[in-house]
Amino acid sequence: MMAEDLATVFPAIEILRHEPLAHYTHTKTGGPADYLAFPTNIQETKSLLAYANQEQLPVTVIGNASNLIVKDGGIRGLVMILTKMDQITADATHHTVTAAAGAALIKATQVAQANALSGFEWAAGIPGSVGGAVFMNAGAYGGEISNVATSVEVLTPQGEIRTLSLAEMDFGYRHSSVQDYHDIVLAATFTLTPGEKPAIQAQMDELNARRAAKQPLELPSCGSVFKRPTGHYTGQLIQEAGLQGLKWGGAQVSTKHAGFIVNIDHATATDYLDLIHHIQAVIWEKNQVHLETEVRIIGEDPQA
Repeated sequence: MMAEDLATVFPAIEILRHEPLAHYTHTKTGGPADYLAFPTNIQETKSLLAYANQEQLPVTVIGNASNLIVKDGGIRGLVMILTKMDQITADATHHTVTAAAGAALIKATQVAQANALSGFEWAAGIPGSVGGAVFMNAGAYGGEISNVATSVEVLTPQGEIRTLSLAEMDFGYRHSSVQDYHDIVLAATFTLTPGEKPAIQAQMDELNARRAAKQPLELPSCGSVFKRPTGHYTGQLIQEAGLQGLKWGGAQVSTKHAGFIVNIDHATATDYLDLIHHIQAVIWEKNQVHLETEVRIIGEDPQA
């Protein structure tokens, strides 16, 4: 099937062929998608999934691609980026904010603040999408998605739309049930508590200032690379192993925060992955601690 055929089937949806995903990832790395589609609503997403199932095309869904590494070989089949599905509404009576999967998490926290709803301040600087944040139960500064999400609308791999309760989401550390069942997050509802707009904004500003002081926000990165191992701090382990500042191709262990890897000189995804594997090997050798990746790694290795 040619891209023209796919575009003919879905003339209202933007669909690109052999599109480099480096144009979309926060690392500025990643190989091409066979087909890259930008649905604007649930029906378009459902129709694309149904067609892909019919044609036996693999389907990959990504949000803001902020905590993601796409390998240099790219992704086969259909990739959907949901950032055009970005509606956010607030219900002051029920103290809720409902956001579509492609909405920026930062924007959702701003809507909460504008409606004097507290409990989302910790997420004010997280650059991911709502769908991605739900997918991995994103967290920072003592808060996480599981503390505020009360229901999640998903599209199952079979094309069924379901609304999952908090219990059904099975949230854990950087985990949710959508990872296990390969559901597509469509939207999420967050239940918050009434507060005062100035106080909410002040806390958001304080956390964003702390983030800017500690994290290498000025350089391309995939965010926090590793999960925190029990009883240890990742950045401290990497520092003590003498790895902070280490360069691998165009990638470098950030000199500002050792838990981040930054793109300093046209890095490839392979540079990132080789550096990650080196860090894991060194930390295991020195500490017998396995650093598990937090960043989602998808796609195929480049062909030799």
